[in-house]
Amino acid sequence: MTTTSDLTFDALRPGDDGYDEAATVFFATGAPALVVRPRDPDEIARALAHAAQLQLPVSVRSGGHSALGHGTNDGGMVVDLRALATVEVVDEERRIVRVGAGATWGQVADFLDPRGWGLTSGDTRDVGVGGLTLGGGIGWMVRRHGLAIDNLVGARVVTPDGRFLTASPDEHPDLFWALRGGGGNFGVVVDLDFVAQEVGAVHFGTITYRLDDRRDLVTRWRDAMRTAPDELSSTLVLAPAFPGAAAAAMVLVCYAGEPGTAPAQADAAIEPLLELGTVVAAKIEERRYAEVLEEAQHPAGVRMVARNTVVRSLDDEVVAAVDQLHRTPRPAAVAIRSLGGAFSRVPADATAFAHRDAEAMVVCGLFLPGTTSDAEVASALEP
Repeated sequence: MTTTSDLTFDALRPGDDGYDEAATVFFATGAPALVVRPRDPDEIARALAHAAQLQLPVSVRSGGHSALGHGTNDGGMVVDLRALATVEVVDEERRIVRVGAGATWGQVADFLDPRGWGLTSGDTRDVGVGGLTLGGGIGWMVRRHGLAIDNLVGARVVTPDGRFLTASPDEHPDLFWALRGGGGNFGVVVDLDFVAQEVGAVHFGTITYRLDDRRDLVTRWRDAMRTAPDELSSTLVLAPAFPGAAAAAMVLVCYAGEPGTAPAQADAAIEPLLELGTVVAAKIEERRYAEVLEEAQHPAGVRMVARNTVVRSLDDEVVAAVDQLHRTPRPAAVAIRSLGGAFSRVPADATAFAHRDAEAMVVCGLFLPGTTSDAEVASALEP
C-alpha cells in the first residue's frame, strides 16, 4: 500500500514489489510513473484528479491485451481495473448481466454457462471485458448476435472531471452512443450492463488444409461465408513456417444455433468449409460455449506484435495482399475473421463503431525475438 496526499489505495511505483509485472501488458512493456488499482468509482475519480494535478497521461487497463499496448505507458499513470471484476445478474427475466470492466471474458462465460446464457465476445479467457467492449467486441457469435456493444444496454462511467454517470439510451444517450465503439476516450468505465443470449452447445473446431494455393483458398472461403447462415462464424488462419514446421492453413469454425438445434443443421452449415481444398485434418465437436474460449499464450523468448484492419470487401486486391503478407520472410501469421450477418444489420450511425459495411477483419501477427526493440518493431511493421 502506497499513500500520498491524494491517494490512499493500492499504488505501485518503479522499484516497488510487483511493479515490473504491473507495467507489462500482453503486447508491450511500459515504464509508468504510477500504477493504481482503484476499488470503486470514488477511488477512480481521485486517481484521475491526481493525474490531472501532476499532468500525467493516463492509460486504463482491463485485461491488458490491446495490440497497441494501450494498457501501459511511459511516465504516466496506469489505472488498472482488476479489482472491479464482479459479474452479477441484475434482471433475471430480461437476462441483464452487470459486468465489472476489469472482469475477463472467461469469468463471464463461466458465470453465465450454468444458466445456459452467453455473451458474444471474447475468443480468449483472459481478455478484459472493458477494453474489448469499448472497441466494439467481436466474438464467436458475431454473425448471429452482432458485437458486444449491440447487446449493451447501459454503463457506469467516471468522467475525467470526476463525475459518476450512468450512460444508457435514456440517461446521457450521447455518452452511451460514444462508448459503443469509441474506445476509452470518454472516461473510465466501471461496469457494463449486457443482455445475455440463450446459448446451448455450439459446434466448434478446426479444419486444416494442404497449403497449395493461398489465394484460391482465401477466395473459396470468402465465397462460402458470403452464403453461410448467421449461426456460422469462422476465421481463416494462415500460419507461418517455423523451424521444424511448415506453413499451414486452417479454418476455425463455430456454429451457434438455437438451444436444441439438431446436429444435422450444424453439419449442413459447416459442410461447404470442408470442400474448400484438400483437408488433411478436421476436428469439430459439440461443446459448451464457455469451453470454446482459449487461454492466451505468450511464447517464451518471443515478442508478439499484432495489427488489424477491417476491409469492406475481400476483393482480389485484398486477397493478393493477404497472400503477400503470409509470404513475407518474417514469420507472419494472418487471420481473416468473417463478419456480416447481425453485425452488418445495425445502422452505421447507431453506435460509434463505424465499420458495419465490413466483410471481414484481417489480423497480422509477427513473432520476433524477445529482445526486439520498439524501433526494430516499427521497422518490421513497415510495408
